[in-house]
Amino acid sequence: MASIGLTWEPNLTMFKSSGTSAATSSSTKSVPQIPKPKTELIDGLYVPPADPKLRNKLVKKSLKDTTGKNWFDMPAQTITPEIKNDFQIIKLRHVLDPKRHYKKGDSNSKELPKYFQLGTVVESPTEFYDRLTKKERKRSIAEEILHDNALKNYRKRKVREIEIKNNVPGVEKWKIKGKQSWKRAKQRRGD
Repeated sequence: MASIGLTWEPNLTMFKSSGTSAATSSSTKSVPQIPKPKTELIDGLYVPPADPKLRNKLVKKSLKDTTGKNWFDMPAQTITPEIKNDFQIIKLRHVLDPKRHYKKGDSNSKELPKYFQLGTVVESPTEFYDRLTKKERKRSIAEEILHDNALKNYRKRKVREIEIKNNVPGVEKWKIKGKQSWKRAKQRRGD
């Protein structure tokens, strides 16, 4: 249980020694401390809230953000642009290969997971001929997909198909290019 009551810390920095600070830090590690906001300190004196709900809320804020004991206290990760790209690719993996089908999963949610861990697959020596070469290994999933030749050809083919579908024949003859279009537009306006 957290210590309840008045706590006082002197503002004298020149009298602190290494022996006293080590003794106080080791005795306070077992008990979760209530964070002391700087705005509520008056001459170094802080009075914790009398309401137990508020006190528990302050104690929970001071603890680290983890998944809990059942998930081995997995910490919340910081999301970098590379990790964000990897998550987007994992969500859109059904588009990459038309022959593979995946479960629906959590693809509708727009927010990224708060708790996750990234790892590296280490192959056993028996999988010598099936593993990636050093040239094929990249730092992220996005880089691997961009450098994969089979996926590159598939993307190019799909883009060509879409362009052919959208480029309807017979539209070009209606477009008048060059100075003539300016002159005709001017004549239509009556200038």
